Amino acid sequence: MTRNEIIDDLKKRFKDDITNIFDKSEKRVYVEIKPESLERCATYLFKDLKARFNIASGVDTRLHIEILYHFSIEYINLLISLRVKLKREKPVINSLAPVFKGANWIEREIHEILGVEFRGHPDLRRLLLSEDWPEGVYPLRRDYTEWDKTAIRDRGV
Repeated sequence: MTRNEIIDDLKKRFKDDITNIFDKSEKRVYVEIKPESLERCATYLFKDLKARFNIASGVDTRLHIEILYHFSIEYINLLISLRVKLKREKPVINSLAPVFKGANWIEREIHEILGVEFRGHPDLRRLLLSEDWPEGVYPLRRDYTEWDKTAIRDRGV
């Protein structure tokens, strides 16, 4: 399939799931989807279109927690990012780790530093933060305040 055929196919196949498409450039497309559609859309990209899962990234925008799942379709040099927006008060979404193992560690990281709950994830134990880090304190949330008054955090968390 060509780039335009893939985008048209996504628009038709997931017309009820897609809330917005931002066609940024010839090599980059953002597809905003409903959170409940993530597993279905990502599975299609990964298994049917043979897209490679690169990574996911998350950010606290103050209004919501946003996660971008980045997939590349290498034979046409296209990066498709699935964007989901989660409620900031209780960010919950289905895990993609059961669909492809590459999502395992990045979901653990996003869980740990942004507080996103990944339903169905096989192992959400800590990956980055120390064992004495308090539960419910997420260092990449905009409302983070230092909990350890003796800590010197001039080089990250």
